[in-house]
Amino acid sequence: MPSSASRRPGSATAGVRSRRPLGRGFAVPPPAPARPVAAPFAAVFGVLVAAEDGYLGWLMADADPGWYWYLLLPAVLAAGALTGAVLVLRGRPLGRRLSGSAVLAWCSVLPLLGVLGLAGLFALLGDGEGVAVSLLLLVGPVGALALALQRPVRVWGGSRRAGRSRRPGGRSG
Repeated sequence: MPSSASRRPGSATAGVRSRRPLGRGFAVPPPAPARPVAAPFAAVFGVLVAAEDGYLGWLMADADPGWYWYLLLPAVLAAGALTGAVLVLRGRPLGRRLSGSAVLAWCSVLPLLGVLGLAGLFALLGDGEGVAVSLLLLVGPVGALALALQRPVRVWGGSRRAGRSRRPGGRSG
């Protein structure tokens, strides 16, 4: 045990409580939350969903050359998936109520349903290779949904009002 002469008065080892400044100094902001490990992967899968939307749009345009109204849906979904990927990566919400992970999830649900419908159509037609390729296209939307809907990614990409309570009684649930 060290002697009492080696201890400094006022140090934490001297048995005295540590002193906190009372209203002096600068206010220290809370530390920024760390980006979850799944957020960059969710962004990568969002870019993959956008690429798949572009591919499906290209397939529809290749069947009937020209710009028609039905090509608007893949273009909007691809833009939404890219927007959601960037928002999830940066940890920003789209507005006051819409988080980046929600944008990515919504823009992944429709391609997921479309590709499942395409796989069902190929299965009804008896085209095994078409079913296999369309099921391979499910990797992007399923991966984006699985990662964007995880709690750390939702909190990271959500609004910054998470610390406030929603009810006047101080309870949020």
